[in-house]
Amino acid sequence: MPVEFTAETPIYLQLCQLFRQAIAAGELPPGSRVPSVRDLAIEYGVNPNTVQRALAELERDGLLYAERTAGRFITADASRIEAIRSDLVERQIEGFFRQMHGLGYQKEQLLKILAEKWSDQDGND
Repeated sequence: MPVEFTAETPIYLQLCQLFRQAIAAGELPPGSRVPSVRDLAIEYGVNPNTVQRALAELERDGLLYAERTAGRFITADASRIEAIRSDLVERQIEGFFRQMHGLGYQKEQLLKILAEKWSDQDGND
């Protein structure tokens, strides 16, 4: 999966964000094995040290755990995964509100637009 990294944020933090999103979305299911540092470095086209740093950060966050001879795995802690999902949603919503406020939208206008879009999405399911 090709990823374009930006210059504003360190690559290891961008990798952390990619993994958090994949875990929250269930693309990396609880208990699943994480590919090796080397394989991930090749996949993302980055230095293995960068991948190692990202994975260490995710371990500190409790999203990954290591088994000495078997590798790294996604946590099975559903509450931890839900906390990450909630955090991601909060960040997205805050960014959205900042952008809409910058465009001059008021609460009532946004609620109307969101309700319409939500209805459109319900019709497409």
